[in-house]
Amino acid sequence: METDIGSFTSDYDGVRHGTPRLLEIMRRQDVRATYFWTGHAAENNPPAVLAVRDAGHETGCHGLVHETLGDPLFPLPNNWPVFPFEVEGRIEEATRIVKKISGVNPVSFRCPRLWGSTKVVNVLEKLGYKADATLPLYFYRHLYSPYHPSSESWTEKGGLKLIEIPNFCDLSMTSNDPYNRDRDQWPLFRTEGTAALMKKIASFVAYVSARGVRPVLAFYFHPWEFCPMPQGAIDYGEASVTPLPFITENCGAVACREFEILLQELKRCGGAFKTAGEVADEWN
Repeated sequence: METDIGSFTSDYDGVRHGTPRLLEIMRRQDVRATYFWTGHAAENNPPAVLAVRDAGHETGCHGLVHETLGDPLFPLPNNWPVFPFEVEGRIEEATRIVKKISGVNPVSFRCPRLWGSTKVVNVLEKLGYKADATLPLYFYRHLYSPYHPSSESWTEKGGLKLIEIPNFCDLSMTSNDPYNRDRDQWPLFRTEGTAALMKKIASFVAYVSARGVRPVLAFYFHPWEFCPMPQGAIDYGEASVTPLPFITENCGAVACREFEILLQELKRCGGAFKTAGEVADEWN
């Protein structure tokens, strides 16, 4: 739950107009999810925060202003991570805002861009969070089931009470990207359709099941994907930014249609839908 097109605009059309569409689809399919709010998104959209809460979904936290809190995985222009000494204060303030607006104390977190760190998980532990749905499996690839991270290294198992929930990817394919981003799930559901995403899902399920591991599919979506987004250059006066076409391709009606089909297909395969907090409770 963030500004439109991730870091590229300061608008909230997605939160205001995409969220009701998401809630209606999930109501029809009887599915609950975790909505991870940035503090700024929550503070500027109280009606959407309350609509999500009142529909029975989990209210989570997503940082303060979609800043890079963890270790950057690939270069983004003018997008340096915050200093380590800032991390705790920012997460604490974001948590305070989300709690104030929603009336719910968030216990599930997700770092912007899935860029987490050891510093982040230690802060979350200190603040009483029980789930962090951040780890991008496409990049790390060796931990494909929820786990207790180490206080010394968040990508290793250890003794924290926090549960780290990896975001699934295709572990069997040959990657053609230096960062392995083509293994990832996003935004395949709307750019190539549910059928293409289901192939990645089947590959992941087969990979972990063959190793005796219960498959947990952690997805990530954004409200702006369910609302038509501007195409081409976005002007900011002194400069313009042109997101790659796949970033905004098929946002709106196509995304809504394919998302509902995805939920139906996952149910047909026997999937059970859990919030991040519920997954953490099960693993504990």
